[in-house]
Amino acid sequence: MRITFLGTPAFALPSLDMLLKSGHELQIFTQPDKPSGRHNTLTPSPVKLFAIEHGIPVHQPEHIKSKAGMIALKQVAPDLMVTVAFGQMLSAENLAVPRFGCINVHASLLPTYRGAAPVHWAIIHGETETGITTMFTEIGMDSGDMLLQDRLTIDPEETSDELSARLSHLGAGTLSRTLTALQQGTLLRIPQDDTKASVCPLLRKEHGRLDFTQSARDVHNRVRGTNSWPGAYALLDGKPLKIWRTRQLDRPLHYSAGLCFSNDANNLLVACGTGAIDVLELQSPGGKRISGISYLRGHPLNGKVLT
Repeated sequence: MRITFLGTPAFALPSLDMLLKSGHELQIFTQPDKPSGRHNTLTPSPVKLFAIEHGIPVHQPEHIKSKAGMIALKQVAPDLMVTVAFGQMLSAENLAVPRFGCINVHASLLPTYRGAAPVHWAIIHGETETGITTMFTEIGMDSGDMLLQDRLTIDPEETSDELSARLSHLGAGTLSRTLTALQQGTLLRIPQDDTKASVCPLLRKEHGRLDFTQSARDVHNRVRGTNSWPGAYALLDGKPLKIWRTRQLDRPLHYSAGLCFSNDANNLLVACGTGAIDVLELQSPGGKRISGISYLRGHPLNGKVLT
């Protein structure tokens, strides 16, 4: 098939690699190069780098819905469009171009966790299971008819980056099975139950702010779900302290929320609304990521409060 692939981050690469190895005729649309680093150097997306490496034509309109985007899409004239974490909404005019429509690979078990950050919010909300859903794209936020789903269990210590990596490979397999069924004429469309839908917003920096009046479980999940973006943090003496990894401790305590203390093993512990967290890895402003035990050697925290 002549397939136009729309994707941007590393999450999209396993699906793109599968399409390439399956022998489909590919054209790629990805986001324009973005400024990155201290010097704001224009940096291509992982999908663009893949396209260049494998000699696949790549297009980067500022907006796929623009006149330029539509001209490029019509010139390609795909049989099918496939989107995997593209990062732009498609118009009805975009979706009318391919004769077989547009299939999206979404990192949740729809209709739950529609939106831009399903992996992060699944962890933040303490879900123990997630998966991949392929669906036909329509106008609306991840509301099109579902096609196939695959499930996996979320490890209780897994971060959003780690879970995203596993889901990206799962998604390639789900997409492969979806395309096989499409070509065989056996693909079934399953309408979503909108009454069961939940929408997860794009993460912003403030979503990483920890609230120690919550349970240790909720604080631990917030750390996992915001690792590595936007990053969990709390204030120590008015300055942000990044919290990269934690361990949940559920034993009853009688300390005020946010109070720092240590145990016989010199772990850095922080009291929560119920229980406490063991801070395994953290980072001071301008410093390196170090273990909580190492941090305590140079920064006595007993009795101090994180807010």
